[in-house]
Amino acid sequence: MRLPVLGRPGGCLLFPHPRSSVLCLAHQSPIFKIPIFDPKKTCCRTHATSAAPLAPSSVPSRRSSARPAPPRPSSLYARPSLQQMEVDRAANRARVYDFLRSLGIAPDELDGLELPVTVDVMRERVDFLHSLGLTVEDINNYPLVLGCSVKKNMVPVLDYLGKLGVRKATFTEFLRRYPQVLHSSVVVDLMPVVKYLQGMDIRPVDIPRVLERYPEVLGFKLEGTMSTSVAYVVGIGVSRREIGAILTRYPEILGMRVGRVIKPFVEFLESLGLPRLAVARLIEKRPHILGFGLEDQVKPNVTALLEFGVRNEALASIIAQYPDIIGIELKAKLTSLQSLFESHVLVDREDFGRIIEKMPQSVSLSRSTILKHIDFLKCCGILLKQVSKMVLSCPQLLALNLDIMKMSFDFFQSEMNRDLEELVQFPAFFTYGLESTVRPRHEIISERGIKCSLAWLLNCSDEKFEERMKYDSIGIDEMSTESMLKPRVEYEPVDEEDGEEEEESSFEYVEDSEYEETDDEYL
Repeated sequence: MRLPVLGRPGGCLLFPHPRSSVLCLAHQSPIFKIPIFDPKKTCCRTHATSAAPLAPSSVPSRRSSARPAPPRPSSLYARPSLQQMEVDRAANRARVYDFLRSLGIAPDELDGLELPVTVDVMRERVDFLHSLGLTVEDINNYPLVLGCSVKKNMVPVLDYLGKLGVRKATFTEFLRRYPQVLHSSVVVDLMPVVKYLQGMDIRPVDIPRVLERYPEVLGFKLEGTMSTSVAYVVGIGVSRREIGAILTRYPEILGMRVGRVIKPFVEFLESLGLPRLAVARLIEKRPHILGFGLEDQVKPNVTALLEFGVRNEALASIIAQYPDIIGIELKAKLTSLQSLFESHVLVDREDFGRIIEKMPQSVSLSRSTILKHIDFLKCCGILLKQVSKMVLSCPQLLALNLDIMKMSFDFFQSEMNRDLEELVQFPAFFTYGLESTVRPRHEIISERGIKCSLAWLLNCSDEKFEERMKYDSIGIDEMSTESMLKPRVEYEPVDEEDGEEEEESSFEYVEDSEYEETDDEYL
């Protein structure tokens, strides 16, 4: 009699034969006959080993001869075959693909990606992505996002970003730029990056703004591009204390490769005459200049400046005054500006280059802005030829606030009673603060009966002016033409984030967009 043994293909079982007093061993190998004690018999049989396997026919059985053996009962642990499982899996995936196609989502890139087995689960993922503001086009741009579980991936990541302070209103743009963040582990991937940013002296309150501006930073390796880029800018002279502020304003530096981006940019500026330490100061104040493409922006703009009359030795000064000039669409602006100056200001090609050297921000002035200032000077009784001389001497005139210029001119005409020619000789008069500089100094020399030029009166510091007031007479060397032509205005643009106005001057530069969109907003 043979009994199956579940779970053990090679298992064996001892059982008594109905017509024999020996035990039989059921096994795939030959059966061993083992003698047992029989009380009816006085002798024991010595066990013997059968060399041949016990054939089914060698063990007669009434039950087997009477009727066939019943079918084997099915096991509770029985599973479908691998082939059947593959068929079912393919059918489920086909239904999910059909559902995605009905929504306009192309599932071509999803082959090999683990997806939900039911359409309902996939619908839940798509609806959740739609609730975040992502469209079908956004999903098609990165269809692998459909492999993220809502509860296991999406919700934990978004909750962590929300706790950091990332605004929900920015989630849509955040995920459009870096949808891979939904695959990230909060503990393994995101937290270490945030701790690294805090270690770079970025304040916790600024971390959300950094992530909103540059979400790709969450995918960088700590010991890779981020650390090498920071180490390089510190190595060229950028102050370590400024790193936090620099990365807060322009975190894209963390993703720039030193050998391909930062180092070639720095070396090119050095080749133009800028010392390395000066480049470091530019990066501290305007870190976004590192994002200007060297081959497609910086070098073509430098070439354009040379083509329009700028001298090669003046390039370093121009970039130091206005670093953004190497990153804008410059050639078209120069062409338009030169045409305007030639027709309305009577400035030739060579003089046009001198104007750019003195005030490179002029390339960002709109046509209407320039014409309004030219018209104002002509309304003051100044001839166009004299206006041309004034602009060439002090091009900052074209960027001043018109209301302040009008008040200064009224004071010049009514209180100072000076000849208009003096204004032509010293146009920088308009760049000095009326209440802080012009009026107080005029009152002092009026009380003492001192007669002097505008340049001698204004073109000096307060300390130098006090020393002059102690002199018994005015020296000829202090009335030199050089000092008369030196404007009071500092060439360095006002930091857009500080927005603080110089007390001693009414001059202030405005960003490019403001020049293009407005006419009189110069403060």
